Amino acid sequence: MPALLLIDDDRELCELLASWLSQEGFQVSACHDGHSARAALAAQAPAAVVLDVMLPDGSGLELLKQLRSDHPELPVLMLSARGEPLDRILGLELGADDYLAKPCDPRELTARLRAVLRRSLPVAVSSQLELGDLCFSPARGVVNIGGHEVILTISESRLLEALLRQPGEPVDKQELAQLALGRKLTLYDRSLDMHVSNLRKKIGPHPDGRPRILALRSRGYYYSA
Repeated sequence: MPALLLIDDDRELCELLASWLSQEGFQVSACHDGHSARAALAAQAPAAVVLDVMLPDGSGLELLKQLRSDHPELPVLMLSARGEPLDRILGLELGADDYLAKPCDPRELTARLRAVLRRSLPVAVSSQLELGDLCFSPARGVVNIGGHEVILTISESRLLEALLRQPGEPVDKQELAQLALGRKLTLYDRSLDMHVSNLRKKIGPHPDGRPRILALRSRGYYYSA
């Protein structure tokens, strides 16, 4: 039974979601502010976190930054009552694995959570991948570039692995979305693009300045060998 931490100041919503998710096989606990959430996370990391953008004692985005620093591989799904595109972009830029606007359908939330949890499972066929100055361990979610280690999120790890397994060959966006997000892209959905942008920033360009990950219009992305 996966442990799930809800971080949202809306107590009524937390009770509703906790009731639903408990029936779906999750062990749910809730915190209603950043302070108690930090204490709960320090005591024991859950299997996944559902985090609201707005908290009474600070920004959920600031808490997300700390989460990514302390628990880089912990799946995090962001919620926002406002549903603003900027909130979504910032959340994904800071490393959220997925994003939902409130009010959300509990069934959709359950499906998204199961998707991010599936992606967090180790992949038995994964082995160390080396290309040029880059060495990637999918099992650890760590990239070594010229002796410098970079820790990736689950979504970033799945993306990089897919691209490295066929360098120079484009991988379709929907295929990448299924691997990185556990779902298909919807209309105007830029979640995959934001994860690719984050990955590009983390691994940087080739030593000669060429970008490592390139987009091919209407087809997808590829790793430049």
